[in-house]
Amino acid sequence: MPRRKFRHSPRFESPDSPALQEYLFNQPTQSTTRSELLRLIRGGEDTYLELKVKLSNSEKIAQGIVALANTDGGTIIFGVNDQLRIEGVSNPEWVQQELVRICREEIVPPLVPIIDTIAFDSGKRVVALDVDGRKRPYRTKDGRFYLRFGAEKREVSRDELSVWLDELRPLGFENIPLQTVTEDDFDDALLWSFASGFDDDAPNRSLYQTSDFLRKDLLLAVGNTDDFFPTVAAVLLFAKSERVPELLPRSNVTVARYSGDNGTAQLIEAIGVKGNLLTQYETILSFIERYVDLAKERPKKRLQLVTDPVAQARSTYHFYSISEALINALIHRDLALREIRTRINIYDNAIEIINPRRTNGFSPPASRAIRYGITQRLNPQIAAIFTRREYGINVPHGGLPMVLRQSNRFSGRKPEIYIANDEFKVKIFGV
Repeated sequence: MPRRKFRHSPRFESPDSPALQEYLFNQPTQSTTRSELLRLIRGGEDTYLELKVKLSNSEKIAQGIVALANTDGGTIIFGVNDQLRIEGVSNPEWVQQELVRICREEIVPPLVPIIDTIAFDSGKRVVALDVDGRKRPYRTKDGRFYLRFGAEKREVSRDELSVWLDELRPLGFENIPLQTVTEDDFDDALLWSFASGFDDDAPNRSLYQTSDFLRKDLLLAVGNTDDFFPTVAAVLLFAKSERVPELLPRSNVTVARYSGDNGTAQLIEAIGVKGNLLTQYETILSFIERYVDLAKERPKKRLQLVTDPVAQARSTYHFYSISEALINALIHRDLALREIRTRINIYDNAIEIINPRRTNGFSPPASRAIRYGITQRLNPQIAAIFTRREYGINVPHGGLPMVLRQSNRFSGRKPEIYIANDEFKVKIFGV
């Protein structure tokens, strides 16, 4: 048994790979053998192993688990003293239950442990807890972060915390460089229009190359002087519209109009919207206005005569709510989900926006928090540039809280939010 995690996994598979997931799902639970346990104990405590005589203080156990998880995982063995002698635990079933409770209730985010009970011929039993650190950073429920250094754990100080968390921050999909993109793929008019919004003396192309501006000023490209690798964010924001669907086909958006109240009704028209984000925003908004009215004030009620033709009237929506919901869909979609696309469906009395968003990790508290503007931005660079007026979209921004509040005031009906199957859905009702 190695002194690192994933001892029961195929050795050369990534823990998140589909092959490994299928393997683990179809395999029975494997127990730690006595020989593996003895080999671990003989080596003594280190960065990836902690030995405990018993489980007596849940708070300290939680701190130890957090420290191991934040240091790339490890093992805690209960029933071994400081002299590396096996004393066993008197109630291993209770120890297992308590460890599960600690991992679920006293650690944020909750941790799923692997727990084994190993019995010896003498009748003594020990409990081994394997800790996985793939979703770090972890903290205790009172907000403390711990790391393990050798055989000791240490709390991360507030001065060190920001640096450490910054190092842990995973590379977002928007930051992935694309090697097939060239400088000629970018819309210089859009790029330099954005730059001139901040500086009237923005350098023209003959003095300052597009590649240098993207790499040095906007941090949307990587590479040295001879190399130029723009990121996904750079392509979505500033590439030529005709090139975006070739470079990033997953960025296409489907907009459809149905004659009814849901997606099972008859389809009237559907289009695939391609291009950079500015082009997509303007194209989608134009399609929506073809079938509904967008107004800044609630329309006044009018008398309807019985002789009026019986026909479905055009619904009216709050302009800023629809515009902001559309902006949120374009900048917050999870582009790492290749098979799920952004879809916008227009019904007789509602507009539904469906966005790819990984359900795993998006807990019920997080889904409630976004209603109050507490978001977890997947694409911070895209959001920062797209929501600037210098980019070309001049509308007020208030996020999802504004969409929910204003559309409810406008139509008298609260929007509906659904989060399931890696999709985030918002349904806004019209007048």
